[in-house]
Amino acid sequence: MRERPDAISGVYHANPKGFGFVTPDGDDPGEDWFVPRGQSGGAWDGDAVQFVPTDPERHAGRVRAVTSRANPVVTGLLRREGRTYFLVPDSPRLTRPILLVGRVKGISPGLRAAVAVVSYGDPAMGSLRQVFGPGESLESAREAILFHYNVSPAFSPEVEAEAAALPQTVSPGDLAGREDFRGWTVVTIDSQSAKDLDDAVSLTTDAQGRRVLGVHIADVSHYVQPKTLLDGEALERGTSVYYVNHVAPMLPTALSNGICSLNPQEDRLTLSCLMTLDDGGEVADYRIVQGVIRTAGRLSYDQVNEFLDGQTPQEGLLAADSPRAQAVGGLVSGLDALAAQRRKLRRRRGALELSSAEFHFVVGPDGGVADIRRAVPGRGESLIEECMLLANETVARHLCQTGVPGVFRVHEAPSEDKIQGLRRMVAPLGYDLRGGDGFQLQKLLDWARGGPLEGAVNMMTLRSLMKARYDEKNLGHFGLGAEYYCHFTSPIRRYPDLAVHRILTAALEGRGLKGLAAFTPLAARQSSQRELAAQSAEREIEKLYMAQFMADKVGQTFPAAVTGVTRFGVFAALENGVEGMIALESLPDDRWDFDEEAQTLTGANTGLRYTFGAPLEVVCAAADPATGRIDFTLPGGEGITPGINVQNTHRLDQTRGRRPCFKKSSKSSPGNRKRRSGRR
Repeated sequence: MRERPDAISGVYHANPKGFGFVTPDGDDPGEDWFVPRGQSGGAWDGDAVQFVPTDPERHAGRVRAVTSRANPVVTGLLRREGRTYFLVPDSPRLTRPILLVGRVKGISPGLRAAVAVVSYGDPAMGSLRQVFGPGESLESAREAILFHYNVSPAFSPEVEAEAAALPQTVSPGDLAGREDFRGWTVVTIDSQSAKDLDDAVSLTTDAQGRRVLGVHIADVSHYVQPKTLLDGEALERGTSVYYVNHVAPMLPTALSNGICSLNPQEDRLTLSCLMTLDDGGEVADYRIVQGVIRTAGRLSYDQVNEFLDGQTPQEGLLAADSPRAQAVGGLVSGLDALAAQRRKLRRRRGALELSSAEFHFVVGPDGGVADIRRAVPGRGESLIEECMLLANETVARHLCQTGVPGVFRVHEAPSEDKIQGLRRMVAPLGYDLRGGDGFQLQKLLDWARGGPLEGAVNMMTLRSLMKARYDEKNLGHFGLGAEYYCHFTSPIRRYPDLAVHRILTAALEGRGLKGLAAFTPLAARQSSQRELAAQSAEREIEKLYMAQFMADKVGQTFPAAVTGVTRFGVFAALENGVEGMIALESLPDDRWDFDEEAQTLTGANTGLRYTFGAPLEVVCAAADPATGRIDFTLPGGEGITPGINVQNTHRLDQTRGRRPCFKKSSKSSPGNRKRRSGRR
């Protein structure tokens, strides 16, 4: 008999069928508690609650009180009954319509809108906040998602005016106390479409012949000062949000694409991390300085990859046979060799090499998605990734060793429960996971690499990890195998990087750090929250465009692979990352048994089994761009061959996307992430 605990604080997660779960608060919350229908105590999805266990054996109970509401504003479709308007929430987890009160003039049924909830009773009531447009349009759904996550592509006139008042060129007075790197060969390497260029690299040698890697980052903190409108806006946004063919920047374009962007052959202010490396690729010494650079030009990943593959790019810095092209070519080759060295070092210390699938949306002239293609990173992307990782580690170590405040990127080790769950999931695949440290997890990834199970094993491993976040304490980074880690290299698009720059600058200039010590917990907490919001918005908008892409493909058959298994059906993804659900009622007629630990659905009579990574063919049954929902069925109602050995089947690569599950699970993202290129 389980011991019955006292009241529990946690977060309520509603299910559209009326029941729910409560995830206890804490860094390692353990198992969720089941809340039967009618026992939610008026809680809505996401609310903070006090929960009372009533049946410890079933791990069930009731919500006693709601302590904090998570849905002050709700988006959905307007519906009219007589002269009364209701809003039907977009989220299927918010199951009750909201009665509109107050002014409703000029609206009509079928519009998508947002309401501010004024009462969570029965009925719930809300006042109209904004109307987005016809409910059946992708554009109105996209705008509603941005509104829900407080993401705005536009800035207020006051913020724009403050940005416009900043100089667009570096003045002689800006150079006081700065090291001059304008005579060095310095380049930016980024995607061809990038406009906010916040990092540049150099590679020189010192008097002893040792390599000196220079990572030169735009000195955004010089222009975005504390207690300004720009700084308040940047903190509130927390990050730039990149979604299909659009961006909602953290800073106005006068900064992000102008004076802060390391544009080709223009003087720009930087914070530069100069790392002296020994023969083995370890940092023997370093300096962090305020600097000024003038890049030789910009390189694209495609140009660098062509060059490293032995080809001559048709255009750009590496195309011409000139002394400058030779210098840039030597720089690229040297960085490539250093990157290979650094990858080996990180692997030796237990860093994880998780493969992930990134997809590129090709947008046509009409703004619709013409194609979705898998992005395959090359040596150019890896080269920059390693340079940025090393700079981030070096800066984090510097913050800790000098005793100044910091905003750190932390990723804690997975709990024993999560490792045990992973062990149970991979056991049917024929692998005995013997431990949960980075070395053991990497052995698992290596075992699956290049085979049909690679995507499934990567996905399982990723889900077993904690989620990376920001903290004022340095707690290390499990996924990178790093004792010290922060984000320093993208201050144009991430607030924690800007915060680190501000701290470094204050220390370099000998100014007081007392106020910054109080500032770092706020910056860490807000940055973590806004990162989650940005990721959710990006993911949900991508689903809309995926559904738009599939809308004219209803009835077509595609090869796919299982990417999620729930009590209610199976999620499957196509090779281009499009993911849809095969509902339980669309599976072959059988009694289906769901094994949550092994993540399988097994037919009691047929022996058909659905599990991670299993290949199958699917038919696109429906695709709704206004909701992002894609439904699959099976050709002829057939399932997977009874007794299938998934180890010997073809496996499509893992894909991104939200995978709802019967119980709320933690998603994880162990490394850096740069939306437009996948490099951080």
